[in-house]
Amino acid sequence: MSRFLIRRVFGALVILLIISAITFGLFYAIPRDPAMMSCGKNCTPDMLAQIRHNLGIDHPIPVQYWDWLKGVFVGRDYGSFGNCNAPCLGYSFANREPVLGTILDRLPTTLSLAFGAAIVFLIFGVGAGMLAAVKQGKFLDKFASSASLFGSSLQIYFVGYIAMFFFVAKLGLFAQPSYTPLSEDPVSWFSGLLLPWLTLAIIFTANYTRMTRSQLVEQLSEDYVRTARAKGLSRANVFFRFAWRGAMGPIVTVFGIDLGTLIGGAIITESTFSIQGIGRLAVDSVNKSDLPMLLGVTVLSAGAIVFFNIIVDAVYALIDPRIRLA
Repeated sequence: MSRFLIRRVFGALVILLIISAITFGLFYAIPRDPAMMSCGKNCTPDMLAQIRHNLGIDHPIPVQYWDWLKGVFVGRDYGSFGNCNAPCLGYSFANREPVLGTILDRLPTTLSLAFGAAIVFLIFGVGAGMLAAVKQGKFLDKFASSASLFGSSLQIYFVGYIAMFFFVAKLGLFAQPSYTPLSEDPVSWFSGLLLPWLTLAIIFTANYTRMTRSQLVEQLSEDYVRTARAKGLSRANVFFRFAWRGAMGPIVTVFGIDLGTLIGGAIITESTFSIQGIGRLAVDSVNKSDLPMLLGVTVLSAGAIVFFNIIVDAVYALIDPRIRLA
């Protein structure tokens, strides 16, 4: 098991290195000059050169990337900006603050949004899919399938604005969406994120309902499940011990990808509800051409997806021992 995970971690580090190099090259090769944007109207060549030096963009792109990569492990001196301790993802062009510090400030908001929504859509999505599979062909199955098809066709920005108009502005059933640290006020934390959780969970619940149903229906028709039934095992024992375990693989895979993507930034959800998380930070960085911040958010998003894929691999190895020998 340990050798299996070591191989996965090493592969993940290589993937992150490649992603960071490609992303750095794409972002810093664009024709828009951030130094010119920061220099102002009364810009002189000396001022422009000094700003480029302070921003660390006065060298060729391969040298810039090497300096950035060294900063991640050993830190980096940004001249007039000051020293950036490791792990250093650079200084923001917009607010002149360390990129990692800004990301860490926004991360609790995104983590609260992502894990809260994940709990909701896992409970309702997987639960509805299990009921639909057990009641295959009956009213409950048809209703769950129809509802999931309808839910998956909705968009978060549409559902979010409609929900805020009716449930917040008109009826007052929910608090205005916002983020309050859990340690400061758990009640405000829960009430401020409840509507975004439910809205974000609508689309995911629909997808997990359909996926869980299809996987369980397929597993229930397998020969080994029929054999277990023929041997006299109870229906619940056959369902949870054999069929459910066989259906877990694809569900775990998709859940790992979805959770990693959400932690990387639920851009549309955070923008719809004006929640200042990682996704909203990415949008603001694009608008301000804040390349170091955008690079940091991109690397974080990729790292979250890669990390949860490693978790998925570990869970797969626990479910199916044959995978450990691969």
